[in-house]
Amino acid sequence: MTVDQAVTAVQVAYPQVYLACHTRHQRKRSTEHRLSSRDSSILAHLDEAIPVAPGRLATHLGIARSTMSEALAVLIRLGYVARATPIGAAVVLTARGRRAIEETSVLETGRLHAVLASLSPADRRLVSRGLMRLAAACRALSEAADWGAARAGTAESSPTRRMP
Repeated sequence: MTVDQAVTAVQVAYPQVYLACHTRHQRKRSTEHRLSSRDSSILAHLDEAIPVAPGRLATHLGIARSTMSEALAVLIRLGYVARATPIGAAVVLTARGRRAIEETSVLETGRLHAVLASLSPADRRLVSRGLMRLAAACRALSEAADWGAARAGTAESSPTRRMP
């Protein structure tokens, strides 16, 4: 498969997945998790095992560092995020944060579960691996762009940790 063929396949398939499994966006007050769309986006960019520097996350999401600090303080207080080390600034997702992502994702868990349950175990592995590889390539490209901008002196980031 050529790159152009792969681009077409992703551009055709992704909107179909999104439309089939997309859920309405939740307002902070209407969800038991008390998460805004921005909060959900922050959680979706965190990992339970790989710490991320808040400044790096702010740059990646295109928000001010002060805004990120305020948001992380709330997410830490709610138990969705934790500091990776007692004295460090880097943060990780907690188990509670993982559950909140599952329950507030733009892809509705129940619909996605039903779709994936209709596939064979081998196909589910292929789908999962393929999406994970695509996501990793997207992160790597984003990181390379951030690094290039930082070297050129055009980014506010200090890429100290790879985004999960």
